[in-house]
Amino acid sequence: MQRSNRLRDIRALTHDDIVGLVAELGQPAFRAKQLEEWLFQKNASSFDEMTNLPKKFREQLTERFAFTTPVELVKQVSHDGSRKYLLEYPDGTSVETVGMPSRGKLSVCVSTQAGCAMGCAFCATGFNGLSRSLTAREIVDQVAHVARDFGERVTSVVFMGQGEPFANFDETVKALRILNDPDGFAIGARHLTVSTCGVIPGIKRFAELPEQFTLAVSLHSAVQSTRNQLMPGVKKYTLLRLHEALQSYVEKTGRRPSYEFAMIEGVNDTNPEMEALIDFCQGTLCHVNLIPLNDTPASLLKPSPMHKIEALQRRLTMHGVETTIRNSRGNDIDAACGQLKQKQVHVQGA
Repeated sequence: MQRSNRLRDIRALTHDDIVGLVAELGQPAFRAKQLEEWLFQKNASSFDEMTNLPKKFREQLTERFAFTTPVELVKQVSHDGSRKYLLEYPDGTSVETVGMPSRGKLSVCVSTQAGCAMGCAFCATGFNGLSRSLTAREIVDQVAHVARDFGERVTSVVFMGQGEPFANFDETVKALRILNDPDGFAIGARHLTVSTCGVIPGIKRFAELPEQFTLAVSLHSAVQSTRNQLMPGVKKYTLLRLHEALQSYVEKTGRRPSYEFAMIEGVNDTNPEMEALIDFCQGTLCHVNLIPLNDTPASLLKPSPMHKIEALQRRLTMHGVETTIRNSRGNDIDAACGQLKQKQVHVQGA
């Protein structure tokens, strides 16, 4: 695997660049299509894999270009089949990503930043702050890595890993479009979901995109004081303004946002909290995902008992709000929601 920082990444070339390169190196025009198939459909990570290209051509490409693909430092496998990867980029930055197989389908949870600046009380990612944002190619490389490891086509991607996607808006959208490209990963727009803490300017920009990408919002409380404590990074985006932005999003796109609600014992599972959530959702187009809080080592917060989660689901359903209790995947390897962190995992022999 090539890891030079001096050579340009071959995958950064446009179609016109590749056509020009093929001509410059004296290759027939059809080589451009072959090269693009290896790069963007077969997700090759080295020139040696491109077996239908002449050896001399591959050597010329090796001299000029690199594959700055991440290196897998650690892989953990859950009892439910999920796999969590700690991936390191050439500059030493590392992130975690998760592959989740289910009934012939493969979903990937990607990170958009190394670390996170939002500081949510229930999330391990933000405990060490933000290192840097990722490029679109670094985000897409996580999907490619999972696809290669499983030997399967990825059918959906959730931008719910480390980081706040709308704090890295432009690169996030570039990554979405690469994954949606019919000549690339060809993942349908509705199977590409971006989760935000509620960054309102990002929601407004997202509503203007022509593609039908899916929006998820980490809500976690519809009481302002509780939400401020749980999610200090979005204090300035009040629930009133968030509600208005989401209704505007629905009016512009006709699409239904989902709300992520991690159930935390004694914090957001009380009767006043439940009433506030019903008021926030009732009469609007939305879907609520109730998630039993996943334990994180540095947090004292604990998950709500299942009877409270089921009671809230019944109450929301009674008021016409579509609600699902979501089973977390990979929590035995700290791969579930709120458990991702960019650190060296201490695994013997890894």
